[in-house]
Amino acid sequence: MPKCSPNNNCAIRATDLSVGYRGIPLINESTLVIPEGRITVLLGANGSGKSTLLKALAGLHPLQSGTVMIGDSDLTTTPAKQLARQMAFLPQHPGAPETLTVSELVMMGRHPYRRPLFPATKTDRNAVAEALQNTDMSEMSERSLGALSGGQRQRAWLAMILAQQTDILMLDEPTSYLDLSHQYDLLNLVRRLNQLQGKTLVLVLHDLNQAFEFADHLIYMKHGKVMAKGTASQTATPELVKEIFDLDCSIGLHPQANCPLLVPLATRSAVGAQPSTPSAQAI
Repeated sequence: MPKCSPNNNCAIRATDLSVGYRGIPLINESTLVIPEGRITVLLGANGSGKSTLLKALAGLHPLQSGTVMIGDSDLTTTPAKQLARQMAFLPQHPGAPETLTVSELVMMGRHPYRRPLFPATKTDRNAVAEALQNTDMSEMSERSLGALSGGQRQRAWLAMILAQQTDILMLDEPTSYLDLSHQYDLLNLVRRLNQLQGKTLVLVLHDLNQAFEFADHLIYMKHGKVMAKGTASQTATPELVKEIFDLDCSIGLHPQANCPLLVPLATRSAVGAQPSTPSAQAI
């Protein structure tokens, strides 16, 4: 059984996990842990299996073999409603009618607790209000989704899964299609949820420098296999980046965040131009 570090408290354990689609293997006998109360980021090139792994851990993709434990509960035998009270999943491309208001969307996050055809309870309304406040969306609660910017819309979706009041949040490429400032707004919000509420967060990201800065735990994937895992300082090496992403780079030290900083090395041009020299302090 895999162990968690540093405190041996695991939110999720996957052992010998294999996942496929129509006979095509997508995840191959992978063993990993998601530490409780930490931010874990899944990294890898396109097609490496990151999103498939995230969906499998969330119970949204059938397992071919292996086990996934959510705390002490077996993923495959846990009732769906109980599972939805333990973890929430935000897909890469969530969809809802443009005319839906933010508060109506966020109320949808209460589905694991509500009785069909019954009105929302005071507990439901309080959970929605708290989720809106935690995502700085209270003043926009009556706006329609169609009137929101990309960053505001993503915060509204995040508020919806916060309203589920789960300990585990899973976000599949939450920064996609956001401009750079909104990407960092969202990641800072994720960090705040982790630090102030102790949420366990599992994200798929493409930007390695963002992952190095915001993640406590990194899992690197290639061809459906877990190739490396650990903290940024333990794993961020030019050799691993080359193996996983086929990218030549140098790794420096971020002058403010005190974390690894990746600088890609440009290919020499036909006229023999030299790659730019990274300004970061080498480590």
